[in-house]
Amino acid sequence: MVGIVLVSHSEKIAQGIRDLSMQMASPETKILAAGGLPGGEIGTDFQRILESIQKADSGDGVVVLVDLGSAIMSTEAALDFLDEDLRARVVLADAPIVEGAISCSVAASIGGSLEEVKAAAEESRGVSKF
Repeated sequence: MVGIVLVSHSEKIAQGIRDLSMQMASPETKILAAGGLPGGEIGTDFQRILESIQKADSGDGVVVLVDLGSAIMSTEAALDFLDEDLRARVVLADAPIVEGAISCSVAASIGGSLEEVKAAAEESRGVSKF
């Protein structure tokens, strides 16, 4: 099953999105929150992201969603420390973090491929709220 990592500058936001996503996903879906800095400060920590990606992978790959620009830089730094095999199975989704997390959580929990889970997240960009 494809894993999901949620990277936010806020630990509380990442955890809240994870909690919301788990309401829509099957219990075995690996959704990890990688938010904030050690000590609870606002920011992103590449070590936390790296460990979350490693824990989220079950062999089918990992989709990473981020909240703001520097989260991308921290995630890219973490990717540099992954072994080549796992790095080939990690993708970043260009999607809003809340809507994307919900969409890709459902796709992952029904057995979607890495490409399908990423696409589900990215399709959420065009969903109107009204």
